[in-house]
Amino acid sequence: ISMYHKEKSIQIKNSASALYNNLGVLRIAPRRLTYFAVVHANVVNMISASWDGLNYSHRQLQSKEPNVATSTSLIMQAAFCVLPSRDLLVVTSQKGIQMYESDGSIMVYWHALDTPETPTAQAVFARGISAVPDNYICVGVSSGAILVFDVPSKGSNITLYEVLEEHKESITDVASECSGSQECIANLVSADDGGNLCVWKSGEEFQLLNKIPGFDMTCSSVKLWKGTAVAGYGTGQIRLYEAVTGILHAEINAHARWIYSLDIAPFSGLLLSAAEDSFVRVWHLAMTPETNSMEVAHLHNECVTDTQICGAKFCDGDGYAFVVTGYDLSEIIRFVQS
Repeated sequence: ISMYHKEKSIQIKNSASALYNNLGVLRIAPRRLTYFAVVHANVVNMISASWDGLNYSHRQLQSKEPNVATSTSLIMQAAFCVLPSRDLLVVTSQKGIQMYESDGSIMVYWHALDTPETPTAQAVFARGISAVPDNYICVGVSSGAILVFDVPSKGSNITLYEVLEEHKESITDVASECSGSQECIANLVSADDGGNLCVWKSGEEFQLLNKIPGFDMTCSSVKLWKGTAVAGYGTGQIRLYEAVTGILHAEINAHARWIYSLDIAPFSGLLLSAAEDSFVRVWHLAMTPETNSMEVAHLHNECVTDTQICGAKFCDGDGYAFVVTGYDLSEIIRFVQS
């Protein structure tokens, strides 16, 4: 029996760029809307979709640069950040970090990246975006630093609060604890191009709790759930580590090619993985109390033929529906539980 079936796709104005985690989803329950964000070159395509599937509205956001009329700087990622009192859309590019109201209507903050005086071989960009408990938004940069922004409950008085300098290679992804459980000591995990993971505890001062070494293979996407860091790699493997100790709970040869995106439905423990090999897979994570380790079961496969998948996200906390984007695809494909 198939667990999910394909629903009507959502059209987007431009195709998706081949970037990690290239799909943002925000559910606006009171208005029965879902917002989607997909990056194409130097534009973010935003779609607001009603739950009945009848109404769609589109908006395009350009990457911003100081004192330039039209920007050519490439956007690396667009992600929705849910904070206790507000939601923001955060866009990262080769030039800086933009923060918008969640519907994309108003830009509330712009942070320019430090560009070296002399051109270097290494590109400058920001990538890896996550809201963290209390009122912080963390954004990774190509130098390996993580910028921590303090976001007030309203208005645009956002400040750069702290810079975490632990990674030596470009940040690929940053994620916060999504189970909502208070007893998790670690609430932030960051990954880099060398596959290294850093585990953090946020607070007035962010503390580094653990470093999990990589194997010189990019960790392209990372998630944190019930104290377990779930990491997807260029090898097509997924590894599950106990975040605070670094103990490896499981290693799955999940995909034949580079993993581009992971997502977790926090209420059900469903894990979504999507890769260059055209496959999206759904797994189930469960804590085994006796052994205190995380078990993984494979539940569902979906092949999006001839598509290099670059974004996959659940639309809700239970994993009832998920959406997928692929390189050169001008649509968001939706799957719903049967």
